Formats: sequence, C-alpha cells, structure tokens
Amino acid sequence: ANQKRIGGLSSKIRSIGFVMDELQRDLMQERWDLVETYPPQLRSFVPLFTTYTDSAFPSELPTDKGLRVALRYEVGRFFASLERLRQATARRALSEAYVAYADMSLHYDRYMRVGGIYTYYDDSISNEPYFKGITDDALVYSDPTKDPAEVRDLIIMVKGPDKGKTGILIGIYPDGSNNCVVKLDRIKGMRQILVVPRVWVGKRLGEQLPDEVFLIPKKTVNDCEDKKSSHHQIKES
Repeated sequence: ANQKRIGGLSSKIRSIGFVMDELQRDLMQERWDLVETYPPQLRSFVPLFTTYTDSAFPSELPTDKGLRVALRYEVGRFFASLERLRQATARRALSEAYVAYADMSLHYDRYMRVGGIYTYYDDSISNEPYFKGITDDALVYSDPTKDPAEVRDLIIMVKGPDKGKTGILIGIYPDGSNNCVVKLDRIKGMRQILVVPRVWVGKRLGEQLPDEVFLIPKKTVNDCEDKKSSHHQIKES
C-alpha cells in the first residue's frame, strides 16, 4: 500500500513539470499578469514535496537520512528561486525572472533525479560517439562565440556528453561564469535541465518548430484562478 501511495505522490510531483512548462510559456511571452499567478500555485505544492520526501525515505538508515537532507535542500532552493521570481515579476525584471525560473527548473529536475522520480535516467551515456562521424557543418547552428544563443533561442548541444541533443535556452547566469541553463527536448516523458558553458550551446538556424511549451493552449487569468482552486482540492484529497 505504501509503494502504491509513493507511486501516486511521484506522479503528482511529475505533474508539476506541466505547471513549469506553462510558466515558461507565459514568462517568455512576457505575460506578467499570468506569471503573477504562479508563485501561490507552486507554493501550494510544499506539503506534497514534504510528504514524498518523508514517505519514500522513511528510515533512520544513513542512506535514507542522506537522501532526505539532499531532497530538502533541493526543495529549499526551488522555493527560494520561486521567491526571486515573484520579486523579479513585481519589478518586471525580465533577465532576473529568467534566471530565477532557470534555477527553479534546475532544482525541480534535481529533486526528481535524487528522489528516483524520473521515468528514466542514465547518467553514463554520452552522445559524443554518435556524432564522431558527422562533421560539425552537418549540425546547422550559429557560432557560439561570435553569435551566442540567448534566452528563448532553440539550441543544439555542440560540445560535451550531450552533444547533438536539442532544446531551448532558459537562463544565462550574470555572475561572469558564462554558464547558461538549457531545457532539453522531451525524452521518454522528461525534459532534462543542464547547466553548461555557453560555448557548448549553438543557436539552431533555419526553419524550426517552436518549443513545445508554446503549443500548450493559451489561458487567461480566470483559468489560473480556476486552476488554483483545483490544486487546493488535489492537495486536500
């Protein structure tokens, strides 16, 4: 019964990814009126994270204790980033909002990985061997040094273990590290988040389909209010 309950909790946590996709769409379209509705909606998931952490790793064994600490850390960072998003939204500070959203995505992704919630995960596979026989000219992208990708650009990984994978750039750190945050395209139901040097990321050129979040049906502020009340019902059930 406990395994069934944990399975139900993990699928609810995975469903937060859909809320994050909608937030990405609304933020990238600068729909501030809609973006403002997400912090309270996402804060309502705090009990869900807590319950999963304590139910999935309940024992006093060092392994379970270590995982609980790691998961609570990721949840803490997620909600600290959400507060930064709320403040950036109030100021209409787009670059700050992008970085806050990127950090939220990163810590949510790490929570799912550490907590065993990913529907798949293999950290050992590198894509680089598959591209050994392909000249870099065959992957059509702009020069990452002369024409670097910006937030919202569709990208292809041009270096590193994920070379050849595609996605969208969701944040650029302003700390001088020249690192950026990439949300890869969906594989087996999941969209992995990577923090990588900007020179590993090429802006895709030519006709491209938009990122899948822009294909989610539009909503209004009224829809957000309806969704908030339905989330409270989910939480209480």
